[in-house]
Amino acid sequence: MADRARGRKSIFITGAASGMGRETARLFASNGWFVGCYDVNTAGLGTLEQEIGLENGVFAPLDVTSKPDFDAAVAAFAEETGNRMDLLFSNAGVGEAGWFEDVPYGAALRVVQVNLIGVIASIYAALPLLKATPNSMVFITSSSSATYGMPRIAVYSATKHAVKGLTEALSVEFARHGVRVADVLPGLIDTNILRATPNRSADRPRPTEEEFYRNAPKSGMFRLMPARSVAECVWAAYRSDRLHWYVPAELAWIDRMKAVAPRFTRAQIKKRVLSVFGGGDDPSGR
Repeated sequence: MADRARGRKSIFITGAASGMGRETARLFASNGWFVGCYDVNTAGLGTLEQEIGLENGVFAPLDVTSKPDFDAAVAAFAEETGNRMDLLFSNAGVGEAGWFEDVPYGAALRVVQVNLIGVIASIYAALPLLKATPNSMVFITSSSSATYGMPRIAVYSATKHAVKGLTEALSVEFARHGVRVADVLPGLIDTNILRATPNRSADRPRPTEEEFYRNAPKSGMFRLMPARSVAECVWAAYRSDRLHWYVPAELAWIDRMKAVAPRFTRAQIKKRVLSVFGGGDDPSGR
């Protein structure tokens, strides 16, 4: 089954079985791209394969924290694409919620392994193909929590800050290879990770599905957005030199404001984010 891409542009997607990754695979496949879809969720990959068709992609399990597994997945992908990769979408991620001290150390490390180490592994594995492909791109899923450190998802937020910094550095470094690098900073996106992220603090039990949709913001920068909005961002980014993509665009306000008014921004984060995600009063009174 070698060289099924037959000269088509190709995209390698981690976290492809659901949410933003799945919508991206569907969008690119519908536009004639050959899609590499990778995830630990084999059931989700199976239904995605049925929808897109085996002739239009690779659908394979991948633990992004394993560098050897990543290397093998990229090598198999290269056999189907003639050793080319137009776009790497490093999207896989996991979350943990709750006050910092309530999140078990092992669970916090898992967030670091998937959200940061997995991204680094993906770039190391894919770079030879990207360098061999004109106008190629690395596109990484960061987060609105990389605009300002977000309470109750502190370690997750830290990994996304790291990803944002990696994006900025590599966008400069990889220019010498002709490889572009950018990221997306999504806010509240209607995906499984948003609903299923464990909450380790007993002060706020996980809402039911009905409660989640009833209480999700309908307006403002933290309004609930469809996963398709991020897929459309990936599609637009491939045709652009923009570095950071915010979904929705208003989230860029946090990055701008924290540079000129850090105390005001901190107060707004406390007010807006804790009102959305839950929390208590700051005992310091600040």
